[in-house]
Amino acid sequence: MSDPFGPNPWRQTSWDWRAAGNFVCGGAGAGVLVFTALAGVQGPALSGLMLAGIALVGLGLFSVWLEIGRPLRALNVFLSPRMSWMSREAVTATLLFPAGVAAAAGAPGFTWVTAALAFAFVYCQSRMLQAARGIPAWREPLLSPLVVITGLAEGGGLFFVMAPLDGAGTLSLLALFGVLVLARVLVWLAYRRRLASVAAHGALTALDRTGRVLQIAGTLVPLALVAAIAAGAVTGELIPAVAALAGLSAVAAGAYVKFTLVTRAGFNQGFALRHLPVRGARP
Repeated sequence: MSDPFGPNPWRQTSWDWRAAGNFVCGGAGAGVLVFTALAGVQGPALSGLMLAGIALVGLGLFSVWLEIGRPLRALNVFLSPRMSWMSREAVTATLLFPAGVAAAAGAPGFTWVTAALAFAFVYCQSRMLQAARGIPAWREPLLSPLVVITGLAEGGGLFFVMAPLDGAGTLSLLALFGVLVLARVLVWLAYRRRLASVAAHGALTALDRTGRVLQIAGTLVPLALVAAIAAGAVTGELIPAVAALAGLSAVAAGAYVKFTLVTRAGFNQGFALRHLPVRGARP
């Protein structure tokens, strides 16, 4: 096997499906917590949704913990909160878990505290990728809003998947979910356009394949279902089921987007040598 390193771009291998699992589960879990607060859920439904949200965040962190070569050194992640977005994510998560448990227990005010921490958590995630300056698909400024909006859209989708169990889904929240789905694809299209001249061919190929899934399964399908509910074409007992289907479609596409961004689009820019040495020539 030839050495992958050289002047041409090569795909990073430090972050794999386990790192992607942190972005997929953590972002979706944070989105669930935000939507739960916006819905004003109370009682057992609040407890269930809060615990589900923080469980997803915990599953994401556990996933990335599996990737660490020496797991017992994981506590070192807390040492650089002033410089590292990964450290800030860890600190935010440390505050998020007890706040979520308190909200699930019915402590007054903690639902909104949890939602604010959840939003901060997904924002930290969005900046973690952007800090990798040598990878064009990650350092693009539009990646940060893309990851945040995707996490919120996934959370909204999961909320409506669980909404038939708690009866908390509302038309206004469904409209917000539709806006997030539409905003996600618009940011994606702008993001892909800005990468056209700077990203490696392998990265663009992976992104284009994912973009088709996002546009159809992640945008057209959920928006068509939301529009059918808003127009009155779906009524009665079918509304929760159709909303859940729209949410599930948006969640699956969002997870695929994040998986691709982390594992398949992470090509660095290769070596950029402005001046090559020439034998016999003076510098």
